Amino acid sequence: MTVSTQIEQEEIEYPSSDGEPMAESDITRDYMTYGVEALKLHFHKRWDVYVSANSFVYYEEGNKSAVVAPDIYVVFGVKKHQRDNYKIWKEAGIVPQFVLEITSETTQDIDQEIKPETYRSLGVKEYFQYDPSGNYLNPILQGVRLVNNRYEQIPINKIVFDTLWLHSEVLGLELHIISGELRLRNPQTGEFLKTYQQSEEARLAEQSARLAEQSARLVEQQGRLAAESAFQQSEQARLATELSLRAVVSHLLNSGTNLEQVAKMMNLSKSEVQRLIGENE
Repeated sequence: MTVSTQIEQEEIEYPSSDGEPMAESDITRDYMTYGVEALKLHFHKRWDVYVSANSFVYYEEGNKSAVVAPDIYVVFGVKKHQRDNYKIWKEAGIVPQFVLEITSETTQDIDQEIKPETYRSLGVKEYFQYDPSGNYLNPILQGVRLVNNRYEQIPINKIVFDTLWLHSEVLGLELHIISGELRLRNPQTGEFLKTYQQSEEARLAEQSARLAEQSARLVEQQGRLAAESAFQQSEQARLATELSLRAVVSHLLNSGTNLEQVAKMMNLSKSEVQRLIGENE
């Protein structure tokens, strides 16, 4: 009997898709993409953090109906690698610790009534809901945390209706709503998490600024070198002129012309002629 049960369980197929689109709207898909990419980048140095979006989580071996598909979820304590779906019994019983559902008209009832009980029974530590439209949740971002096997509301730091934030103890991050837009913030650095594209754009912008600064320094250096070169050329010309004057003064004095006559002939002052003589000695 035991062998038969094991064979039956092994033969059960656990689908990775129900054939439905990944998300029902551009808004939902965009926030799912932002959340999963931002979290993957944030935890990219951790081998034991698995981040996924809209994939099936099976929580009862042998029962493919015991499944839930969180919009975004994070699991700590499992190896980070790609999975077709997440089977809790194959992951040493480790369940997702963080779940975020993006609520819409078609998911509102499930997100608020059915999923909270499922996640609580599984032991999901934190469950957040975000309503981009603002039509179904007030406030539009809400969260609960598991305390003594019951969900308790996570305090909301509210600034205005569409600008607020909540703290996730599980992630060590803040979930911010800024003018209605969901963003994740690292309280240790004060920076908002970026997607792969945003991160690359920031890197390129920083690189461009660095190159512009280097180019400005190079132009400044070239200007300084040009000024030094012009000064050297001017000094060389002055010295050449002075050598010529010395030669002429020496020739005139050696030929019997006196100091006053030399000064008059060369349109120089007597002291200038004396200086040229002194430097020539």
